[in-house]
Amino acid sequence: EQQRFDRAIGGAVRALGYDEIITYSFISPTYYDKIRMPKDSSLRNSLKILNPLGEDTSIMRTTTLPSMLEILTRNYNFRNKEVNLYELGRTYHLGGKDGLAIEKKYLTLGTYGAKVNFFTVKGLVEAIMKDLRAESVRFEACTDNPSYHPGRCAKVYAGETYLGVFGQIHPLVAANYGVDTELYCAELSLEKLLGACGPDPIYT
Repeated sequence: EQQRFDRAIGGAVRALGYDEIITYSFISPTYYDKIRMPKDSSLRNSLKILNPLGEDTSIMRTTTLPSMLEILTRNYNFRNKEVNLYELGRTYHLGGKDGLAIEKKYLTLGTYGAKVNFFTVKGLVEAIMKDLRAESVRFEACTDNPSYHPGRCAKVYAGETYLGVFGQIHPLVAANYGVDTELYCAELSLEKLLGACGPDPIYT
């Protein structure tokens, strides 16, 4: 069921004009600093690779945001004026059985361009939620996520279920990547999105 859902949501996002990327699950510990993750955040407790190829691939990511920002930055440096990307990527967290990771999967969106703003991304999220037939979708202002602009960020809910967050990347984070344009991202839990799906339509 989860695989069918992943394929369906991938098709829905591609239909909205987004291209799929696949990034490594191994990242550098410095990535957490680049996205301004608080020093006491539990997400900094990452699984460490015993035999890493290098510092840049020494831990397993607990968030997909740095990976998306790396690809957006690469496109920006290649002077691509408009970029619309998405990834169905996994994160890895401590606490699994027998020392294994707890794996979670996220839909991560990344975009920038002359016509892109907060409401563009909000409309994209709304279109995805409509395609899923999710009910009672609502947005709440989010001002406490240091990776995002405090005045251009929102949390997404379906009823009382928290699905994720979207908005403009904080200018200080963009500066850490050497980007001087507005970057926009969204991070949505695929597990929660699946649970928010409405019933299949019945045609008569």
